[in-house]
Amino acid sequence: MSGMNLNYKQIKKLLTAEEIIQIFPLSTIAREQIMQHRREIKNILEGHDPRLLMIVGPCSAWPKEAVHEYAKRLAEVNEQVKDSLKIVMRMYIQKPRTTKGWTGPINQPNPFAEPDIEAGIYYVREMMVKVVEMGLPIADECLFTHNMRGFFELVSWFAIGARSSEDHEHRIFASAANCPVGMKNPTHGSLAIGVNSVVAAQHPHVAAFDQHEVQTFGNPHAHLVLRGGNQRPNYSRQDLEEVARHMSIHQVKNPAVLIDVSHDNCLIDGKKDYRSQSAIIMEVMQYLENRPDLRYLMKGFMLESYLKEGSQKLEACDASSIDLEGLSITDPCLGWEQTKALLLELARKHFCR
Repeated sequence: MSGMNLNYKQIKKLLTAEEIIQIFPLSTIAREQIMQHRREIKNILEGHDPRLLMIVGPCSAWPKEAVHEYAKRLAEVNEQVKDSLKIVMRMYIQKPRTTKGWTGPINQPNPFAEPDIEAGIYYVREMMVKVVEMGLPIADECLFTHNMRGFFELVSWFAIGARSSEDHEHRIFASAANCPVGMKNPTHGSLAIGVNSVVAAQHPHVAAFDQHEVQTFGNPHAHLVLRGGNQRPNYSRQDLEEVARHMSIHQVKNPAVLIDVSHDNCLIDGKKDYRSQSAIIMEVMQYLENRPDLRYLMKGFMLESYLKEGSQKLEACDASSIDLEGLSITDPCLGWEQTKALLLELARKHFCR
């Protein structure tokens, strides 16, 4: 780049947000539903709605045909449990990696071809709009904040991941978002730093957005997501008590926690056991029965789930051998039948009090 001390080359000019939206527009009904979903999630976080918030879906939203089939099934279950659970479908289109690997369908919609962000934009916008038009709220992780226009308006709940929650740019983005945002505790597991991320997201900031100096208003619905860290879980009663202390010290608005039952929270002997996600949820709900203070703090769960149980290694497949019928190519997931049984059982046990 002439005049810039940056080491890259331009490949192609990408679509503007307005062009993306025009190609795959949302119906008026869907736009209104998204705003209603956001209001309902905010009510849960504020304690006005006693339902459990459940962020449920595949580790990564690919391929779109399987994603749409999963969404169809989830929408059917949602009709049965909506009085007890607020289900939001996880649709992660960007994947942070510990070192390297496939970074999600928005960058590489065909994992066996070269990255193509233009094709990825078409791929994920169409995929997400179709799910939203089914009436389901969707969740995404905010990985690249500068690329969110054209997708942000589709999402009812955002996550700031464990590798990003200490980053000031992501904290400012969460502060500006008119949407509930879950701040994950960092990968090293510090609960104090996890709460610091929530405090930063709830605070106003002055920043540069789109060549303007702006002031964010702060996001009173930023909250903490516990995902374990440093090879240990953090969903215990003692962990929630520690979070409550930190939030009280900082006078966090609408103190709220979601528990991500995947990642380091489902490690057994140092190895991730995705099958334990259901048992962890039931364990938490059981110990909360005698702790109304912690039950008020703990608003719901995240879990990784897809049509087929487990996962497949992308590097061990090719375009002819990869399973396209809803088997994860990133983290292993709970299968559909186990997921459905879990949601139905949880809805039966969790009567709105």
